[in-house]
Amino acid sequence: MRADRTTFHDSVLAVLVAALSLALFLTQDVGRLEAQGLVVEGLRGPDALGASLVLVACVPVAGRRRWPLAGLCASLAPETLLASLGYGYGLGGAAVLVMLYSVASNRGLAAALCGLLVSLAVYAVGSAAGPVRTTHWSDQLMTAAVLVAVWGTGRSLRLRRAYLEELKDRAARLERAHAADTRAARAEERSRIARELHDVVAHHVSVMTVQAAAARKVLEKDPDSAREALTAIEHTGRLAMSEMRDIVGVLRTDAGVELGPQPGVRDLPALVEQMTEAGLPTRLAVRGEAVGLPAGVELAAYRTVQEALTNSLRHAGPGARAVVTVRHRRWELDVRVLDDGRAGAAQAEEPGHGLVGIRERVALCGGILNIGPRPEGGFEVRAKFPLKDGS
Repeated sequence: MRADRTTFHDSVLAVLVAALSLALFLTQDVGRLEAQGLVVEGLRGPDALGASLVLVACVPVAGRRRWPLAGLCASLAPETLLASLGYGYGLGGAAVLVMLYSVASNRGLAAALCGLLVSLAVYAVGSAAGPVRTTHWSDQLMTAAVLVAVWGTGRSLRLRRAYLEELKDRAARLERAHAADTRAARAEERSRIARELHDVVAHHVSVMTVQAAAARKVLEKDPDSAREALTAIEHTGRLAMSEMRDIVGVLRTDAGVELGPQPGVRDLPALVEQMTEAGLPTRLAVRGEAVGLPAGVELAAYRTVQEALTNSLRHAGPGARAVVTVRHRRWELDVRVLDDGRAGAAQAEEPGHGLVGIRERVALCGGILNIGPRPEGGFEVRAKFPLKDGS
């Protein structure tokens, strides 16, 4: 449809150019030119042959955008005959100007220069070899200047069109890149929330399960101990709900949502105490002077210890103990979790989503993670987080 519309518009333009050219040709006579101060010798008056050549020169305008250079050459041929037969003294035909503009605006620089040079050469040959002479050399110079100006206008339009296309293409690329970044950010946020929810749910549910099992065992023999276990379960459940509310709160748009701070290294004593109450005696050892840690490192270190202790609580077996060691160095935070349970191999074979999530967390912080059973028995999780600029 676009090609048909272009052909129709060019055909209409060809008819208009033919009407204008024919009108100019028929009104051209020596007396009118002399009245305008132009002294022309050997000019032939309008007749049927000249009118036919003028109309033939306008036919290529109908295909000016499909075959601009070929159309220009086709228009130059009858224009050259008009000059050689004495119907004019230059390439003043509107068809040649339209075709020269079309070549400049629709073809590359090489083809456009070729069209300009051919037009100037044909004009120079027609002016020199034709029978028509004018006493004003500025007439030829004016015609050449018009040809160059029309060519320059076409080139300017082509360059502007190319510039606008480049701007559109750049805008489209930026929009695609922005959409890709948005999708990546959303995927990363979903992954982050999934990791947080898994760590919170897996840890607290594991603790609650162990405490519930302990309460069931001593419910009849030692009601007080069972009551303490149930109280611990209630506390753990409330803590889990609070942490989940903080995590999911970032997804809400309510202006009144209040989010608590994310857990960090400072919360490890409470975590160790909770694990001890849940049935995994745990000891915390802190080495070095604590410095201000990035929030991401703080959270990753806490979740690493939390998941490692949860894993030990589930797999280390009865009577197992755990040790959490945190070493603060100037350029590194070293976190190590050991247990002396007898299920280290099982933990290594079935890491689950939790330990996979730890790998992702440590990797996002640029750290190094080692996970596996110890030769002397038990299981070890060790993460080293690099710190920039000593903090």
